[in-house]
Amino acid sequence: MRLSLSTLRHLPYAIVHPAYDPTTVRVGVVHLGIGAFHRAHQAAYLDDRLAAGERDWAVCGASLRSPETAEALAPQDGLYTLAVRSGEGERSRVVGAVRRLLVAPADPPALLAAMADPGVRIVSLTVTEKGYCHDPATGELDETHPDIRADLADPGRPRSAPGFLVEALRRRREAGVPPFTVLCCDNLPANGRTVARVLGRLAALRDPELGRFVAGEVRCPSTMVDRIVPATTDADRDAAAAALGMEDAWPVVTEPFTQWVIEDRFGAGRPRLEEGGAELV
Repeated sequence: MRLSLSTLRHLPYAIVHPAYDPTTVRVGVVHLGIGAFHRAHQAAYLDDRLAAGERDWAVCGASLRSPETAEALAPQDGLYTLAVRSGEGERSRVVGAVRRLLVAPADPPALLAAMADPGVRIVSLTVTEKGYCHDPATGELDETHPDIRADLADPGRPRSAPGFLVEALRRRREAGVPPFTVLCCDNLPANGRTVARVLGRLAALRDPELGRFVAGEVRCPSTMVDRIVPATTDADRDAAAAALGMEDAWPVVTEPFTQWVIEDRFGAGRPRLEEGGAELV
């Protein structure tokens, strides 16, 4: 038996599982880079907000490169085990915040459509520093980057995170939909300002008016994230299966400590993350 919405009722009593019906929540966040860190960090915070009754903040997670996460979690309806491990033992919970999974290279239009959806008010990212296609020495867009060149040549099928963001923002503007907030969750130096600069320049290279819109209207709060999330091993999968009494293809193991500091500068609303332990500053 495998973890899924249909098997949730078979979980042992000791395993914490979503205190809400995952089929009734609405996607309000698209996350680019749905790896282990996001699932142990931001998705867990959002899962708590969904449980608290804020039902508009479920996640559509997108992989910008590998299909592995989507292939593991799609048969599980996006559910996965988050095991918090310390010297005192291990506590496991099933997280239900991830309601949709996409693989960008397989279907760029599907991801762009998800990001352009008026219900989506935040697009968050954990794509590592390289994923922003910038020059670390200057913080400026690397205009010679192969993915940026490809995105300028064919903006309707972007390859890079900045390319997806700018094209989705263009579509929202054209449709009269307010821009989403871009929430970088990588420990990139001055991440909000850096991402804003990269997006503004890429947009301006496409169209000066679009560049002015992105620079003037799109909010990019600065953040700091902290939690140790080691790579999942087969032993971790075996431990999750023993705890759940069923298979989980990609559980995540982490430490008890977690921190998320966010500049409170959102353009289209936000969940009450401060009530779940985040620091809004």
